[in-house]
Amino acid sequence: MPTPALDLTDIPAGLARRRRRGRVLRTLSLGATLFGLVALAVLLGQVLVEGVPWLSADLLTEYPSRIAERAGLKAALVGTFWLMLVTAAVAVPVGVGAAIYLEEYAAPGPFLRLVTLNIANLAGVPSVIYGVLGLAVFVRVLGFGASFLSGGITLALLVLPVIVIATQEALRAIPRGVRESAYALGATRWQVVRAHLLPLAAPGALTGVILALSRAIGETAPILVVGAATFLAFLPATPLDAFSALPVQIYNWASRPQDEFRGLAAAGILVLLAVLLLMNGLAIWLRDRAERRTS
Repeated sequence: MPTPALDLTDIPAGLARRRRRGRVLRTLSLGATLFGLVALAVLLGQVLVEGVPWLSADLLTEYPSRIAERAGLKAALVGTFWLMLVTAAVAVPVGVGAAIYLEEYAAPGPFLRLVTLNIANLAGVPSVIYGVLGLAVFVRVLGFGASFLSGGITLALLVLPVIVIATQEALRAIPRGVRESAYALGATRWQVVRAHLLPLAAPGALTGVILALSRAIGETAPILVVGAATFLAFLPATPLDAFSALPVQIYNWASRPQDEFRGLAAAGILVLLAVLLLMNGLAIWLRDRAERRTS
């Protein structure tokens, strides 16, 4: 049976339609990007205008006060440091370990699919739900109280799915031949994971850690529910002491009616951005070192 001839008459018209749709999509994407950048620039400009006059050494070394000229971020700054330390200490090993188990040890099947689906769903749960969980479990049941230990573990649970998913993707991106070559030489599964997979997956895992801690440092709802203090005039001495954090202090100042405290809130936002950039810069430096070692 002869092959029917191709009808080429509609190809130029179809190609033109696809090109028009492509131009429209490119224009919409560019507009959405520019809108986000302009909105970010406007917000950042407003924060700079209101906050720069309030930036001083006293802002970082003084405790909170009901008088705006004497108020500072000392307790909140130290509390944020300890909060992120607890969050990283809990979330990073647990998240990386869970990803290794799911990718390298767990047998394929319904259970693995169910766990993977639930981890993906947990990444979209509102943060206040984690705060309620932390209040019920860590503050009341385990008796940690309204401490930065409770707040740090609660934030660790909040960002755990991000670290697990990022580490899983990093492990999946490693060629199968790396595993097979190591097994062919007689290496055990743990030796393959420790000596080959973890170094190769480290850059991707660190990217997930950066994203996770960047989210955790700006969260207010979970630690407010757990019991973070909006006014704290001392530094915590033990993990079970009361704590404050930069987002909570900024929220407290922004909610006050006086204009001076709104300026202080803007200055607190600038300090929080500086801490976030410093933390991310350190993590990116570590990631680049890991990439150079594996290249």
